[in-house]
Amino acid sequence: MLTSQEMQMFEKNLLARKEQILKNLNGTRDKIKMMQNQDPKDEGDFATLSIEADIDERIIKQQEAELKEIDIALGKIKDETYGVCEMCEEPIGIERLKVKNFARYCITCREIVEKEH
Repeated sequence: MLTSQEMQMFEKNLLARKEQILKNLNGTRDKIKMMQNQDPKDEGDFATLSIEADIDERIIKQQEAELKEIDIALGKIKDETYGVCEMCEEPIGIERLKVKNFARYCITCREIVEKEH
């Protein structure tokens, strides 16, 4: 089990990452709005804008998914289930949590989940 100090550290890290993602999302959405207001001069400009918009949309989807995982992890901190694998209910190693603060599975169970998808 994690100590209360470790829990506080992870909560702080998760909140900081959440804030950064929200800033990134707002910036990316503003960029998309600016691109939508541009008038492409030719097919090359149109293609460039289209590719950039597609990339930005993918970034938004990835960051929104991470944001959802962060919110789940923050909820687990509140209900004191943070750091416990959702599959085997064993503690998730602290080193894994340091790398991926919102990990929901231990390494073994993560591999099983990934193989199923």
